[in-house]
Amino acid sequence: MKKAKSMPVFTANYPAAVPGKITLMSTPERMQALPEYTGKGVVMAFVDSGFYEHPDLDKRVITYIDATTERIKEGKRFNKSAPYSWHGQMTSVIAAGNGKISGGAYRGIASNAELILIKVMTEDFQLKEADILRGLRWILGNLTRYKIDIVNLSVGGDFVSNDPDHPIHRAIRDLTSAGVVVVAATGNHDKGRVFPPASTPEAITVGGYNDHNTLDRTQWTGFHNNWGHDYHGNQKPDILAPAIWIASPILPNTEVDKEARWLGPLLQKPNQNILRELVTLGRTEFLKRRFEKEHPDEDVYAAMQEKIHAHKLINAHYQHVDGTSVAAPIVSSIIAQMLEVNPQLKPEQIRTILTKTATPLEQLPKEKQGSGAINAAEAVRSALRLKGKDKGKK
Repeated sequence: MKKAKSMPVFTANYPAAVPGKITLMSTPERMQALPEYTGKGVVMAFVDSGFYEHPDLDKRVITYIDATTERIKEGKRFNKSAPYSWHGQMTSVIAAGNGKISGGAYRGIASNAELILIKVMTEDFQLKEADILRGLRWILGNLTRYKIDIVNLSVGGDFVSNDPDHPIHRAIRDLTSAGVVVVAATGNHDKGRVFPPASTPEAITVGGYNDHNTLDRTQWTGFHNNWGHDYHGNQKPDILAPAIWIASPILPNTEVDKEARWLGPLLQKPNQNILRELVTLGRTEFLKRRFEKEHPDEDVYAAMQEKIHAHKLINAHYQHVDGTSVAAPIVSSIIAQMLEVNPQLKPEQIRTILTKTATPLEQLPKEKQGSGAINAAEAVRSALRLKGKDKGKK
């Protein structure tokens, strides 16, 4: 094979990627969120497959719950890099990470909120409605103890249900009656049906849109989220948030993490001596094992570029992710800002503010978007204005 004639230029595969620069917008940037509010004083509970306490959460986790057995385990830290840990790490850090590992670049909108992490996937990768329900019931039993304000559900049940007495529907109804805001992802299968918990009328159900990594709304398009109705016949989703090209930390101590540590820097230093870099990092075995040669050529560079794209790398520590599982925590983080500025808001008031301030996307069918794209800044300003009105009544 011929050796490469010149140093290659490696690129990320998100829209508007520029060789040598990181041009993926952070969540606060793409949402144009008000920077002075960070969810301080708000407690968010995440019910998810599993978790890893990433450094971006910076000791703000109040407690850890394993709800996968009849006897709930409380307090044991989540520091296992199992595959099921990635999803919950993603949702919690997108909402509330402080961007520590990225030097503050990729922080969440609720970067000062406190967290409760509730694991509902078993060690053999089973995700069951019974365990989701057990997690919700634990929250119900510990509301006063931990002063929980928001529950984020980026997990779904097993079957469509129009039964108001479905246990998950009842649990969310009870949480909402107790003053807790419940946010649920609608799913990613582009089907006209939603599952519990997204089919609960009281849940704020979140679909997605594709902003193509730009603030130019004329370029925004849809996402393959589910849609449908709750058991009362109300349209779901209620609202949309970005569901693709979202920065999220790579799960530490995994193969992706190991490869990203030497592939990621190539995105920012495209003209370096790649072979010398690989030798310095002890990664020449990758070349020898796969290509049986000591000097990289065009095929080797192509394989490296392919891995950068496959891992969706932004840099050595972050990747971009997608799904309504991503959109839901963005909405939860904006709600945390709203509760920071106006702690007296009730769940129905929050829903009303979010839907009234949202902007319909003309290019999308009504049934897929609810009230449209969430407006982070205006939602928080409306929460502030409502606080002022409430004070005036006293």
